[in-house]
Amino acid sequence: MSLLPYIGALIVGLILLIWSADRFVEGSVAIARGFGMSPLLIGLTIVAFGTSAPEMLVSATAALTDVPALAVGNALGSNIANIGLVLGITTLIAPIPLKRAVLFREFPILLAVTLLVLPLLLDNELSPVDGVIFLVMLGVSLFLMSRNNNPADAPEFLEELEEIPPMATGRAIFWFVIGLAALVLSSRILVWGATELALSLGISDLIIGLTIVAIGTSLPELAASVASALKGHHDVALGNIVGSNLFNLLAVLAMPALLNPVQIESEVLYRDYGVMGGLTLLLAAFAYGMQKKGKLARFEGGILLAGYIAYTIVLYQAAR
Repeated sequence: MSLLPYIGALIVGLILLIWSADRFVEGSVAIARGFGMSPLLIGLTIVAFGTSAPEMLVSATAALTDVPALAVGNALGSNIANIGLVLGITTLIAPIPLKRAVLFREFPILLAVTLLVLPLLLDNELSPVDGVIFLVMLGVSLFLMSRNNNPADAPEFLEELEEIPPMATGRAIFWFVIGLAALVLSSRILVWGATELALSLGISDLIIGLTIVAIGTSLPELAASVASALKGHHDVALGNIVGSNLFNLLAVLAMPALLNPVQIESEVLYRDYGVMGGLTLLLAAFAYGMQKKGKLARFEGGILLAGYIAYTIVLYQAAR
Protein backbone atom coordinates (compact mmCIF):
# COMPACT_ATOMS: atom_id res chain seq x y z
CA MET A 1 0.00 0.00 0.00
CA SER A 2 1.15 3.56 -0.73
CA LEU A 3 2.68 5.51 2.13
CA LEU A 4 1.08 8.76 0.91
CA PRO A 5 -2.04 8.55 3.16
CA TYR A 6 0.13 8.14 6.25
CA ILE A 7 2.56 10.88 5.26
CA GLY A 8 -0.42 13.09 4.44
CA ALA A 9 -1.93 12.37 7.87
CA LEU A 10 1.36 13.34 9.52
CA ILE A 11 1.54 16.64 7.64
CA VAL A 12 -2.13 17.54 8.17
CA GLY A 13 -1.97 16.47 11.81
CA LEU A 14 1.12 18.60 12.50
CA ILE A 15 -0.28 21.70 10.78
CA LEU A 16 -3.61 21.40 12.59
CA LEU A 17 -1.82 20.64 15.87
CA ILE A 18 0.27 23.82 15.71
CA TRP A 19 -2.73 25.95 14.66
CA SER A 20 -5.00 24.55 17.36
CA ALA A 21 -2.35 25.01 20.08
CA ASP A 22 -2.16 28.72 19.20
CA ARG A 23 -5.97 29.10 19.33
CA PHE A 24 -6.13 27.19 22.62
CA VAL A 25 -3.47 29.43 24.20
CA GLU A 26 -5.12 32.63 22.94
CA GLY A 27 -8.50 31.63 24.35
CA SER A 28 -7.02 30.42 27.64
CA VAL A 29 -4.94 33.58 28.15
CA ALA A 30 -7.93 35.84 27.45
CA ILE A 31 -10.05 33.91 29.97
CA ALA A 32 -7.26 34.10 32.57
CA ARG A 33 -6.91 37.84 32.02
CA GLY A 34 -10.64 38.15 32.61
CA PHE A 35 -10.19 36.50 36.01
CA GLY A 36 -7.42 38.95 36.89
CA MET A 37 -4.46 36.55 36.90
CA SER A 38 -1.02 38.20 36.98
CA PRO A 39 1.03 38.21 33.75
CA LEU A 40 3.79 36.14 35.38
CA LEU A 41 1.36 33.46 36.59
CA ILE A 42 -0.32 33.32 33.16
CA GLY A 43 3.08 33.03 31.49
CA LEU A 44 4.42 30.29 33.78
CA THR A 45 1.24 28.21 33.60
CA ILE A 46 -1.03 28.78 30.60
CA VAL A 47 1.55 29.93 28.05
CA ALA A 48 4.07 27.31 29.18
CA PHE A 49 1.38 24.61 29.15
CA GLY A 50 0.19 25.72 25.72
CA THR A 51 3.72 25.47 24.34
CA SER A 52 3.84 21.80 25.39
CA ALA A 53 0.19 21.09 24.57
CA PRO A 54 1.04 19.40 21.22
CA GLU A 55 3.45 16.98 22.92
CA MET A 56 0.98 16.33 25.76
CA LEU A 57 -1.99 15.61 23.51
CA VAL A 58 0.07 13.44 21.16
CA SER A 59 1.44 11.44 24.10
CA ALA A 60 -2.01 11.07 25.68
CA THR A 61 -3.49 9.92 22.37
CA ALA A 62 -0.62 7.50 21.77
CA ALA A 63 -1.08 6.03 25.25
CA LEU A 64 -4.84 5.61 24.81
CA THR A 65 -4.40 3.94 21.41
CA ASP A 66 -1.94 1.37 22.76
CA VAL A 67 1.26 2.85 21.34
CA PRO A 68 2.76 4.24 24.58
CA ALA A 69 6.30 3.77 23.25
CA LEU A 70 5.54 6.55 20.77
CA ALA A 71 4.51 8.74 23.71
CA VAL A 72 7.80 8.12 25.54
CA GLY A 73 9.77 8.71 22.33
CA ASN A 74 7.90 11.97 21.76
CA ALA A 75 8.79 13.31 25.23
CA LEU A 76 12.49 12.41 25.17
CA GLY A 77 12.90 13.12 21.45
CA SER A 78 11.36 16.59 21.81
CA ASN A 79 13.85 17.49 24.55
CA ILE A 80 16.74 16.24 22.44
CA ALA A 81 15.46 18.20 19.42
CA ASN A 82 14.91 21.34 21.51
CA ILE A 83 18.53 21.44 22.68
CA GLY A 84 20.38 19.99 19.69
CA LEU A 85 18.24 21.20 16.78
CA VAL A 86 16.31 24.26 17.96
CA LEU A 87 18.94 25.84 20.23
CA GLY A 88 21.75 24.77 17.91
CA ILE A 89 20.19 26.46 14.87
CA THR A 90 19.14 29.54 16.85
CA THR A 91 22.65 30.03 18.23
CA LEU A 92 24.13 29.72 14.75
CA ILE A 93 21.83 32.54 13.60
CA ALA A 94 22.78 34.81 16.50
CA PRO A 95 24.64 34.34 19.82
CA ILE A 96 22.20 33.90 22.73
CA PRO A 97 22.55 36.17 25.79
CA LEU A 98 22.60 34.35 29.13
CA LYS A 99 20.01 35.69 31.59
CA ARG A 100 20.87 35.44 35.28
CA ALA A 101 17.32 34.34 36.19
CA VAL A 102 17.52 31.44 33.74
CA LEU A 103 20.98 30.36 34.89
CA PHE A 104 20.34 30.52 38.62
CA ARG A 105 16.67 29.61 38.92
CA GLU A 106 15.17 27.82 35.91
CA PHE A 107 18.21 25.89 34.68
CA PRO A 108 19.02 24.35 38.10
CA ILE A 109 15.41 23.18 38.30
CA LEU A 110 15.69 21.51 34.88
CA LEU A 111 18.97 19.86 35.87
CA ALA A 112 17.47 18.58 39.13
CA VAL A 113 14.36 17.25 37.36
CA THR A 114 16.46 15.55 34.67
CA LEU A 115 18.39 13.69 37.39
CA LEU A 116 15.32 12.91 39.52
CA VAL A 117 13.43 11.39 36.59
CA LEU A 118 16.14 8.76 36.05
CA PRO A 119 15.39 6.62 39.17
CA LEU A 120 11.74 6.45 38.08
CA LEU A 121 12.81 4.98 34.74
CA LEU A 122 15.35 2.47 36.07
CA ASP A 123 12.69 -0.18 36.74
CA ASN A 124 11.93 -0.13 32.99
CA GLU A 125 8.31 0.84 33.61
CA LEU A 126 6.20 3.98 33.75
CA SER A 127 3.41 3.40 36.27
CA PRO A 128 0.52 5.58 37.57
CA VAL A 129 2.59 6.22 40.71
CA ASP A 130 5.37 7.59 38.49
CA GLY A 131 2.81 9.79 36.74
CA VAL A 132 1.63 11.27 40.03
CA ILE A 133 5.23 11.91 41.09
CA PHE A 134 5.88 13.69 37.77
CA LEU A 135 2.89 15.99 38.32
CA VAL A 136 3.90 16.73 41.92
CA MET A 137 7.40 17.60 40.71
CA LEU A 138 5.86 19.87 38.05
CA GLY A 139 3.82 21.70 40.69
CA VAL A 140 6.88 22.18 42.90
CA SER A 141 8.92 23.40 39.92
CA LEU A 142 6.29 25.98 38.94
CA PHE A 143 6.10 27.18 42.54
CA LEU A 144 9.88 27.62 42.71
CA MET A 145 9.93 29.45 39.39
CA SER A 146 7.18 31.89 40.41
CA ARG A 147 8.28 32.52 44.01
CA ASN A 148 9.58 36.06 43.62
CA ASN A 149 6.69 37.08 41.33
CA ASN A 150 8.95 39.31 39.22
CA PRO A 151 7.67 39.44 35.61
CA ALA A 152 11.08 40.58 34.35
CA ASP A 153 12.48 37.18 35.32
CA ALA A 154 10.31 35.32 32.81
CA PRO A 155 10.76 37.25 29.53
CA GLU A 156 10.43 34.10 27.43
CA PHE A 157 6.81 33.65 28.51
CA LEU A 158 5.93 37.33 28.80
CA GLU A 159 7.06 38.07 25.24
CA GLU A 160 4.63 35.46 23.96
CA LEU A 161 1.97 36.86 26.26
CA GLU A 162 2.39 40.36 24.85
CA GLU A 163 1.75 39.05 21.34
CA ILE A 164 -1.65 37.64 22.32
CA PRO A 165 -4.34 40.28 21.69
CA PRO A 166 -7.13 40.91 24.21
CA MET A 167 -10.56 39.57 23.27
CA ALA A 168 -14.11 39.46 24.58
CA THR A 169 -15.04 36.66 26.97
CA GLY A 170 -17.43 34.99 24.53
CA ARG A 171 -14.83 34.92 21.77
CA ALA A 172 -12.20 33.68 24.22
CA ILE A 173 -14.38 30.76 25.28
CA PHE A 174 -15.12 29.98 21.62
CA TRP A 175 -11.42 29.74 20.69
CA PHE A 176 -10.64 27.82 23.87
CA VAL A 177 -13.21 25.15 22.97
CA ILE A 178 -12.30 25.08 19.26
CA GLY A 179 -8.59 24.93 20.06
CA LEU A 180 -8.99 22.10 22.53
CA ALA A 181 -11.23 20.09 20.18
CA ALA A 182 -8.81 20.61 17.28
CA LEU A 183 -5.88 19.59 19.50
CA VAL A 184 -7.57 16.31 20.28
CA LEU A 185 -8.51 15.68 16.64
CA SER A 186 -5.12 16.64 15.21
CA SER A 187 -3.23 14.53 17.75
CA ARG A 188 -5.39 11.54 16.79
CA ILE A 189 -4.65 12.09 13.09
CA LEU A 190 -0.93 12.50 13.78
CA VAL A 191 -0.66 9.38 15.94
CA TRP A 192 -2.59 7.30 13.39
CA GLY A 193 -0.33 8.45 10.55
CA ALA A 194 2.84 7.89 12.60
CA THR A 195 1.76 4.43 13.76
CA GLU A 196 0.73 3.24 10.32
CA LEU A 197 3.91 4.65 8.79
CA ALA A 198 6.00 2.78 11.36
CA LEU A 199 4.17 -0.48 10.58
CA SER A 200 4.56 0.02 6.84
CA LEU A 201 8.28 0.74 7.11
CA GLY A 202 8.87 -2.02 9.65
CA ILE A 203 10.35 0.26 12.30
CA SER A 204 9.34 0.77 15.92
CA ASP A 205 6.85 3.29 17.29
CA LEU A 206 9.65 4.48 19.56
CA ILE A 207 11.86 5.49 16.63
CA ILE A 208 8.97 7.33 14.95
CA GLY A 209 8.26 9.13 18.22
CA LEU A 210 11.91 10.08 18.68
CA THR A 211 12.29 11.46 15.17
CA ILE A 212 9.32 12.49 13.00
CA VAL A 213 6.83 13.18 15.79
CA ALA A 214 9.39 14.79 18.12
CA ILE A 215 10.71 17.11 15.39
CA GLY A 216 7.15 17.93 14.30
CA THR A 217 5.96 18.86 17.77
CA SER A 218 9.14 20.90 18.31
CA LEU A 219 8.47 23.02 15.21
CA PRO A 220 6.66 25.76 17.22
CA GLU A 221 9.73 26.14 19.46
CA LEU A 222 12.01 26.21 16.40
CA ALA A 223 9.86 28.78 14.61
CA ALA A 224 9.55 30.97 17.73
CA SER A 225 13.27 30.81 18.54
CA VAL A 226 14.41 31.53 14.98
CA ALA A 227 11.88 34.37 14.61
CA SER A 228 13.05 35.87 17.93
CA ALA A 229 16.69 35.62 16.85
CA LEU A 230 15.97 37.32 13.52
CA LYS A 231 14.09 40.12 15.33
CA GLY A 232 16.94 40.58 17.79
CA HIS A 233 14.89 39.17 20.69
CA HIS A 234 17.05 36.08 21.01
CA ASP A 235 17.53 36.66 24.74
CA VAL A 236 14.39 34.58 25.41
CA ALA A 237 15.49 31.50 23.43
CA LEU A 238 17.28 29.70 26.27
CA GLY A 239 14.40 30.28 28.70
CA ASN A 240 11.96 28.94 26.09
CA ILE A 241 13.91 25.70 25.77
CA VAL A 242 14.37 25.25 29.52
CA GLY A 243 10.64 25.75 30.15
CA SER A 244 9.57 23.50 27.31
CA ASN A 245 11.94 20.68 28.34
CA LEU A 246 10.71 20.89 31.92
CA PHE A 247 7.10 20.42 30.81
CA ASN A 248 8.09 17.62 28.42
CA LEU A 249 9.77 15.64 31.18
CA LEU A 250 7.08 16.09 33.81
CA ALA A 251 3.78 16.72 32.00
CA VAL A 252 4.31 14.80 28.74
CA LEU A 253 5.90 11.72 30.34
CA ALA A 254 3.07 11.71 32.88
CA MET A 255 0.53 10.99 30.10
CA PRO A 256 1.52 7.38 29.28
CA ALA A 257 2.29 6.74 32.96
CA LEU A 258 -1.22 7.70 34.06
CA LEU A 259 -3.24 6.54 31.05
CA ASN A 260 -1.52 3.35 29.90
CA PRO A 261 1.46 2.12 31.97
CA VAL A 262 4.28 1.15 29.64
CA GLN A 263 7.34 -1.08 29.75
CA ILE A 264 10.40 0.93 28.79
CA GLU A 265 12.97 -0.72 26.56
CA SER A 266 16.50 -0.74 27.95
CA GLU A 267 17.75 1.22 24.93
CA VAL A 268 15.53 4.12 25.98
CA LEU A 269 17.65 4.47 29.11
CA TYR A 270 21.18 4.05 27.76
CA ARG A 271 20.62 5.67 24.36
CA ASP A 272 17.72 8.15 24.40
CA TYR A 273 17.69 9.28 28.03
CA GLY A 274 21.50 9.19 27.92
CA VAL A 275 21.61 11.54 24.92
CA MET A 276 18.97 13.83 26.43
CA GLY A 277 20.80 13.98 29.77
CA GLY A 278 24.15 14.39 28.05
CA LEU A 279 22.94 17.30 25.90
CA THR A 280 21.34 18.94 28.94
CA LEU A 281 24.61 18.68 30.90
CA LEU A 282 26.61 19.87 27.88
CA LEU A 283 24.32 22.89 27.52
CA ALA A 284 24.75 23.58 31.25
CA ALA A 285 28.54 23.40 30.89
CA PHE A 286 28.42 25.84 27.98
CA ALA A 287 26.00 28.21 29.73
CA TYR A 288 27.81 28.39 33.07
CA GLY A 289 31.22 28.33 31.40
CA MET A 290 30.30 31.33 29.24
CA GLN A 291 28.96 33.49 32.10
CA LYS A 292 31.78 36.01 31.82
CA LYS A 293 31.14 36.49 28.10
CA GLY A 294 27.42 36.56 28.83
CA LYS A 295 26.31 34.60 25.79
CA LEU A 296 26.30 31.28 23.99
CA ALA A 297 28.35 31.67 20.82
CA ARG A 298 28.02 30.03 17.40
CA PHE A 299 30.78 27.55 18.28
CA GLU A 300 28.66 26.08 21.09
CA GLY A 301 25.59 26.07 18.84
CA GLY A 302 27.52 24.16 16.19
CA ILE A 303 28.53 21.49 18.70
CA LEU A 304 24.92 21.08 19.91
CA LEU A 305 23.66 20.76 16.33
CA ALA A 306 26.44 18.29 15.46
CA GLY A 307 25.43 16.21 18.48
CA TYR A 308 21.83 16.12 17.28
CA ILE A 309 22.87 15.10 13.77
CA ALA A 310 25.06 12.31 15.19
CA TYR A 311 22.14 11.07 17.33
CA THR A 312 19.83 11.07 14.29
CA ILE A 313 22.36 8.98 12.36
CA VAL A 314 22.46 6.47 15.24
CA LEU A 315 18.65 6.24 15.16
CA TYR A 316 18.73 5.76 11.39
CA GLN A 317 21.19 2.89 11.80
CA ALA A 318 18.97 1.34 14.50
CA ALA A 319 15.93 1.53 12.21
CA ARG A 320 17.61 -0.32 9.35
